[in-house]
Amino acid sequence: MKTLIVEDDFISRKIMKELLASLGECDIATDGEEAVQAFRLALDEHRPYDLVCMDIMMPNMDGHEALEQIREIERGLGLNGAQEVKVIMTTALDDPKNVVEAFYRGGATSYLVKPITKQRLMKEIRSHGLL
Repeated sequence: MKTLIVEDDFISRKIMKELLASLGECDIATDGEEAVQAFRLALDEHRPYDLVCMDIMMPNMDGHEALEQIREIERGLGLNGAQEVKVIMTTALDDPKNVVEAFYRGGATSYLVKPITKQRLMKEIRSHGLL
């Protein structure tokens, strides 16, 4: 499994990488702009991501905007439904506005509130057929 971890906080990034490293290749982006660039590059190299774990609150471009751009790239390539990358949005904010924005505006696959445990993350990944 190829994963893109998008997280601006060093400790959170390190924890996510430790949780996911045993499942396959993990790339890192520190903000939404880097995430969109990494996503495009992976597609150009014909090695797309299976999973994107993306924080919502980040500098330069937040997770909502990055997810919108990723979904736009996919639509431009004719990818939809099961062909789309699975995106788990992560945040410290457990409020309905962020949940609605992530799912309905952005097309997130799922949503996890920090702190993220290995058990919860693996359960979420399994539920999307990636394990």
